[in-house]
Amino acid sequence: MKVAIIGTTGWGTTLGIMLGRRDMEVALWARTREEAERLDRERENAQRLPGVRLPQNLSPTASIAEALQGASLVILAVPSQEMRANVRLLKEHVDESMPILSAAKGLELGTAKRMSQVIAEELGPAHRSNICVLSGPNLSREIVQGLPASTVVAAEDTSLAERVKRIMSSPTFQVYTSDDVVGVELGGALKNIIALGAGMADGLGYGNNAKAAYMAQGLTEITRLGVAAGASPITFIGLSCLGDLLATCSSPLSRNHTLGEGLAQGRSLEEIKASMGSVVEGVATTAAARQMARELGVEMPITEQIYRVLFEGESPARAMAELIGEQG
Repeated sequence: MKVAIIGTTGWGTTLGIMLGRRDMEVALWARTREEAERLDRERENAQRLPGVRLPQNLSPTASIAEALQGASLVILAVPSQEMRANVRLLKEHVDESMPILSAAKGLELGTAKRMSQVIAEELGPAHRSNICVLSGPNLSREIVQGLPASTVVAAEDTSLAERVKRIMSSPTFQVYTSDDVVGVELGGALKNIIALGAGMADGLGYGNNAKAAYMAQGLTEITRLGVAAGASPITFIGLSCLGDLLATCSSPLSRNHTLGEGLAQGRSLEEIKASMGSVVEGVATTAAARQMARELGVEMPITEQIYRVLFEGESPARAMAELIGEQG
């Protein structure tokens, strides 16, 4: 069995390593020949996962046709704001029987669309039934270390979700299925906004009681928007939202939490992003979710405050005081 992974992000590389360790043939598509050759020569993605060896059956390539040829599954592991452009690159090489799995957690700026909507728009109606999404508490560093993790694959067609589950599952990576694509995608995307604020709360020293109350408020806010968008409220208390929210709001491995903490410590947004060297999905998703909430008439006070910090110069201290209360 062959799996094609589009994107040499930390998450894309992690999925490739995980599948490669299970003796699957994995093609990892890189945007340039230089990057593909470097990955193949060094057998390591030094920028995103330093110190982690690439399995020998993982083949980096700069040819998208070569990556997709004979693939039983195509995984899109690119930043959300680059999803549309990447799908346009591969659309001529994807046949109508190929399952397409989105592993990105974000909303598109300007349209506030979920990734499955973006993919369906670009590939066309014939591919709609083959699109599924993945979301869960999946910190890359823990997964490549072989630590146990769980996730959710959601598809409108439950037989497709089961098919992808069989490919992705392993003894250390337990996969559940869902038919609530809207809920699974929104839970995974919106929790990044809450994690930015959780990082700010930690950076300001608010303590665990206040942070727990804030996270509960965040879960309510996510659910409110999700239900307005057509999702089931039950989805948001499962792995793809609550589970992901708990991991992302508490782990130092979370980029969104790290960025929020840095802002609370007085560092600028651009400085933190530059030092991290990878996309922090919560930043763009905050703006897109704010747009989506206004279009649906949903109040999202956390999202509004995080937006003001990121884009309007509000201080994290004032934003968190508004959301959590003044410190004694």
